[in-house]
Amino acid sequence: MKKDSCRVYVILILSILILPDLSGVLTAQTAQEDASPQFLYPDYSESIVRLKNGQTRTLSLNYNMVTESMVYEQDGKLYDLIGLETIDTVFIRGYSFVPVGKVFHEVILTGPVTLFIQHQGTLIPPGKPAGYGGTSQTSSITSYSGINTAGGFYNLKLPSDYKVNINPTYWIRMDYQMHSFINKRQFLRIFPEHSGELKQFIKKNRIRFDNREHIVRIISYCNEFLPAIR
Repeated sequence: MKKDSCRVYVILILSILILPDLSGVLTAQTAQEDASPQFLYPDYSESIVRLKNGQTRTLSLNYNMVTESMVYEQDGKLYDLIGLETIDTVFIRGYSFVPVGKVFHEVILTGPVTLFIQHQGTLIPPGKPAGYGGTSQTSSITSYSGINTAGGFYNLKLPSDYKVNINPTYWIRMDYQMHSFINKRQFLRIFPEHSGELKQFIKKNRIRFDNREHIVRIISYCNEFLPAIR
């Protein structure tokens, strides 16, 4: 896409939002457009932000998987939640999200082994023309994660020829340590002394590591026998 046409999609309408007790948690970003695939949910919904000081606020939220930012909508404008160090938990559609560094992780399952998911997406611009009418996308394109402007990352509706590849990372917290995995091999490395038993469970239950419900099932199994593996 040519630079001139890209500019049509990155016009930002900046504003300042001041809310009691949340003035350090919001930053203005972009104009509101229709829902786009870079967002976790199809639209914004009434959500609760609970701060570490015990205060709560109701905001209209969604989660941008490309920028990994919690996005707040009001009067057709978008704002990123900042000051994550002051936030305890965000509740969206009955799901819990906790800040981890500069991003949020969704809490999926709690227990001796607590399961989180880091929602991530990669913005893929149109591929360059290739031979025989196809398109190609280079490694530089796959690392392209947003259009960075003075006002923030790209939150507007994507052009129809842009795509978002969703690449979630799972995390578990066990004995106050965090471990990440995206596939079977990485998961088994977390439990080296019990890989045999876990392999049997995976085979018997046909566990797929690209299926959220399957991941919950095997972590639930780990929580059942965790006292025995310590």
